[in-house]
Amino acid sequence: MTDLLEGEYQPSPQRWVRDQVAQYEASGGKEAWYLQDRKDWPIVVITSKGAKSGKLRKNPVMRVEHDGSYLAVASKGGAPEHPVWYHNFLANPLVQLQDGPEPALYRARLIEDQAEYDVWWQRGVEVYEPYAEYKPRAEAAGRTIPLFVLEPVD
Repeated sequence: MTDLLEGEYQPSPQRWVRDQVAQYEASGGKEAWYLQDRKDWPIVVITSKGAKSGKLRKNPVMRVEHDGSYLAVASKGGAPEHPVWYHNFLANPLVQLQDGPEPALYRARLIEDQAEYDVWWQRGVEVYEPYAEYKPRAEAAGRTIPLFVLEPVD
């Protein structure tokens, strides 16, 4: 697969992420398209440019799509800190998203409006119920889980 973003790809230090991304891309999304053993938890692969390194990083995230836009939930399982890709999206909002065989370019926009946040949050929880468990964990640590809408680039 050819990346639409320019830069050197640096695989994740986490083996399961590296393996899932490689299998997903090699199969054009026909394999490794879901999280763990749950086919009701579909994923997409997002490529972002590192905020500090400038290298391309790839992450599987839950597939939450609505009218051609996608949701990226920076939950990190409710951890006290944001996932690294959160900082990448803020520094370099042009990302590549692969949902099936072909990647496309999207612009990541941090949701700041509460009403829009609530609508997208509900969509996310409908696809991946554990988000509902992550929210109180993050809030107990003083963190609101950021949401990004990924909108297609014309």
